Amino acid sequence: MDVETAIRTRRTHKAYGAEPVDRETLTELLDLGRWAPNHHLTNPWRFRVLGPNARDALKEAVGPEGATKLDRAPTLVAVSYVRTPDDPGADEEDLLAAGCAAYAVLLGAHARGLAAYWRTIGALNEPAGRAAIGLPEGEHCIGLLHFGTPRQEQRVPDRAPLADVLRFLD
Repeated sequence: MDVETAIRTRRTHKAYGAEPVDRETLTELLDLGRWAPNHHLTNPWRFRVLGPNARDALKEAVGPEGATKLDRAPTLVAVSYVRTPDDPGADEEDLLAAGCAAYAVLLGAHARGLAAYWRTIGALNEPAGRAAIGLPEGEHCIGLLHFGTPRQEQRVPDRAPLADVLRFLD
């Protein structure tokens, strides 16, 4: 699959088959994240694949309503970045680099026929959520990636016309 096709056809999935993504495939996908652009080659992103104990701890941290959403996909990966609080410019660049890394992983999953979903969960930066995923001081979690085999086709969402979001400046 070429890059343009991957970008235009990747969709958010919320219904998955039961089979988890194997370790080798996950390793290949997370390796793609390492190729995201990052200023000064800081490599700020961190990936944590949640096993059963971490998932259970996170379900407890998010409470009953949020816990059901954690069971949608058989494979969960927390994405965080190493903060640079003493340099707000570098911190923002590193946050955005981690977002690019997460997107590269999502595109790689799509190219392999996997379904995926990026979810931002506030509890991942609260004490119980941080403990559940082993997030140390100095890191900020930007989201939880859900992976698995797709159980349904996703519709193509409407997008704003390009003219609404693009300006050429003289």
